[in-house]
Amino acid sequence: MIPMVDLKRQYHTLKKEIDAAVIDVLEQTQFILGPNVTLLEEEVATYHRLPYAIGVANGTDALLLALRACGIKSGDEVITTPFTFIATAEVVAQLAATPVFVDICPNTFNIDPNRIEEKITPRTKAIIPVHLFGHPADMQPIMEIAAKYNIKVIEDCAQAFGAKYKDQLAGTIGDVGCFSFFPSKNLGGYGDGGMVITKNEEIARQIKMLRNHGSSVRYHHSIVGYNSRLDEIQAAILRVKLKHIDQFNLARRKNAAAYCAALNPKDIILPSVAEGSEHVFHQFTIRSSKRDVIANALTEKNIASAIYYPVPLHQQEVFSKLYNYSIAMPQTEMCAREVLSLPMFPELTGDEIQLIADVINHAS
Repeated sequence: MIPMVDLKRQYHTLKKEIDAAVIDVLEQTQFILGPNVTLLEEEVATYHRLPYAIGVANGTDALLLALRACGIKSGDEVITTPFTFIATAEVVAQLAATPVFVDICPNTFNIDPNRIEEKITPRTKAIIPVHLFGHPADMQPIMEIAAKYNIKVIEDCAQAFGAKYKDQLAGTIGDVGCFSFFPSKNLGGYGDGGMVITKNEEIARQIKMLRNHGSSVRYHHSIVGYNSRLDEIQAAILRVKLKHIDQFNLARRKNAAAYCAALNPKDIILPSVAEGSEHVFHQFTIRSSKRDVIANALTEKNIASAIYYPVPLHQQEVFSKLYNYSIAMPQTEMCAREVLSLPMFPELTGDEIQLIADVINHAS
């Protein structure tokens, strides 16, 4: 069996460090907003060369709190991509704002900047570009549009820790960067976790209050907040893994190159990397009109594959009910029919990649 991700291999590589870090937390018994959360925040901020990083309970909350801190409220509109996990738009709806979808560039799977401006209205208050699968969105034109209309940019970096756009790390370009530490992510914990990074002192102050019941002084509450604090044990684990993130991402890029060398592109479209971007391959995603044939062939050989995402957000039942969407997103819909993600993790071996490629080449 070759799984989509094998977390056990990485754990055994780092077992001594991780076990020691967890035991230290248990010995210290500081479980809520303890020293490891503070140190991880400092280390993530240093990694991104930004002054502020705030740990939260998960990646969805990172987006939600970022929207709140940026002033998004009922009646506002937030532009984003329909080709992403539902959390990106779900948090907009939770604030009684409206997600406005813009079609994607099929070569990167990211929002098409050339289609954004036509969707801007007086109610548009933010853009959420998603660095999908670890490939940065085209941020320069997005930032130019945001400056022109004085709207916030919240980067969804859930799949892109360490990715770069024109030598800038994902999450450092917009007003806020939001990360998920879900176990399968490039930097993943052993449970839920998230992080918000920013250069804006007021946004950072708001998020710190929002994550802790709207409080900056114990038992004094300035705003209605949430219970969204990064767990101390998760922070300790993430501190161990953060030291290795660049090495892990390099291994992912090497695995992607091995896939590209081994796969016959006759009936498939391989992932591309835009000039000036550094992909971290959270997923290695091909496209093919024979997607289902390939997936079935892999299954027969006990090889995992996955479709991210089979139903675009503008076609999801929940948003159809809330907003009565009747819009076409042809590039997104085409990709939803054709995408297939293959096993991808740093410890994937060359032999495994070759076996996967052989099955695909034969099937296609």
